[in-house]
Amino acid sequence: MILTLVLVSALQTALIGGVAGYYLSESLYSEIGHRALMVAKTVAATPSVISGIQQRDSETLNGLASAMAATNEALFIVIGDHQAIRLAHPSPDRIGHSMADDDGDDGAEALKNGRGYVSRAVGNLGDTVRGKAPVFLPETGEIIGIVSVGYSVAQVGNTIQRYKFIFYGLVGLMLMVSLLIAVVIAGRFKREIFGLEPEEIARLFEERNATLQSVREGIIAVNREGIITTVNRAALETLGFDTGTSLVGRPIHEVLPDSDLLSVLKTGIPDFDREVWLRDRQMVVNRLPVRQGDDVIGVVASFRLRDELDQVSQQLTRIQQYADTLRSQTHEYSNKLHTIAGLIQIGAHDDALSLIGRETSDHQSLIHLLLEAVPDPVIAGCLLGKYNRAREMGLHLDIDAGSQMSDIPDALPRDQLVSVLGNLIDNALEATRQHAGEGGCVTLSMTDLGHELIFEVDDQGVGISSRERDRIFEKGVTSKADSGKEHGYGLYLVKQFLDRWGGSITVESLPAGGSRFTLYLPKIPEPRSAH
Repeated sequence: MILTLVLVSALQTALIGGVAGYYLSESLYSEIGHRALMVAKTVAATPSVISGIQQRDSETLNGLASAMAATNEALFIVIGDHQAIRLAHPSPDRIGHSMADDDGDDGAEALKNGRGYVSRAVGNLGDTVRGKAPVFLPETGEIIGIVSVGYSVAQVGNTIQRYKFIFYGLVGLMLMVSLLIAVVIAGRFKREIFGLEPEEIARLFEERNATLQSVREGIIAVNREGIITTVNRAALETLGFDTGTSLVGRPIHEVLPDSDLLSVLKTGIPDFDREVWLRDRQMVVNRLPVRQGDDVIGVVASFRLRDELDQVSQQLTRIQQYADTLRSQTHEYSNKLHTIAGLIQIGAHDDALSLIGRETSDHQSLIHLLLEAVPDPVIAGCLLGKYNRAREMGLHLDIDAGSQMSDIPDALPRDQLVSVLGNLIDNALEATRQHAGEGGCVTLSMTDLGHELIFEVDDQGVGISSRERDRIFEKGVTSKADSGKEHGYGLYLVKQFLDRWGGSITVESLPAGGSRFTLYLPKIPEPRSAH
């Protein structure tokens, strides 16, 4: 790059210098010629010169010509009569001869047409630029003679060389400055491209394209203005676009109005493994800001459909949670068994039977309720797990005995319903634990009467103010005290599901304290736009 910039600068400088030098020379020759002509006209209009020509006084004319030549720094001034016969000349032996003897120019243009002109010729005084003017008789305007003023080409050349020396010095300085600028630009450019050579950049570009197309996940990148700059084939297929569709150059909010890429672009905070809905498809999305120094210059998002593998992964996570719950219950029941064994050993059989009865009656009544009210095993299993989770936290999950949830439409995704219901119960348990402490109670009631499925979750938390109710379903908004953990997504996902299914949710404060979340799901979905 340095070599190219220097060569281009040198070529431009040489071209400009050559053209400028040529026009400088031509301008000086023209200026000297014009000066010679003006001096010739001035001499021709001098009364003493007119008088000397009329009297053919060569001695007087020679004195006048020599003095005027010295005054105007001319090489010579030659004066002739109306036939171009010299009356004054620096060389006395030339007087009386025709002016045409020197250069073949007899001054006909001046003597016949009465016009001054400039010419260049080689005479006995060398190569000169000459200005010739006719001498008019003032009274009649008759042409009575001619004046020729000459300047040496060598004089002009010396002047040109003096100007060229200054000019070419300036050109050389410009070339050095161009070299310095080339070095600075090349250094800056190389730093911006991480020290890579052009062929390395080209290879990386091809590798990058091949990598993008080989990845099974969809990838979309936007610049700082939110314009799509990169999209691979998997992204088009995942989003349901035709593979020939060109999305590059289009604003992301036009292509994916539900995308959160612009919020990541604004905050610069990465977002990993988020479940979202894009173009009516549930996906798992990762978003990562692209930084240049401290500036966020774009965002790259990778996403995939929430397929069976993701579902299996979530099921394994739930199994792990259930295993942890069972482990804690095992420890709890082990303690209670030791207590029962101790009561038997000391002969307190009635107390032992009473303790056994209390333990079994709670589980039996819950299982009996779930079998009758919630025949769907997935939802029943979720509620049983949350019941055990509440006990582990020192709380109680009370399921209303009058609940009924058997008429669940087949089209309603069970895993999503479980996720929504689980989020509401988890939030209620957390709020109750923070405010009411151990022994607190969360109440759940369900009904499928009518055209809607209705779930009510009551907690014993601090409640939610009217101002907070408008924001709790926004992404990232949370009222939990341990803000260091990832919170603010549970209710956001709940709202997303409700918007897709056409459901709704209300939040109200209870007179005794706490909050009530009421979830309404139509049995026949009424889809609305996802957020």
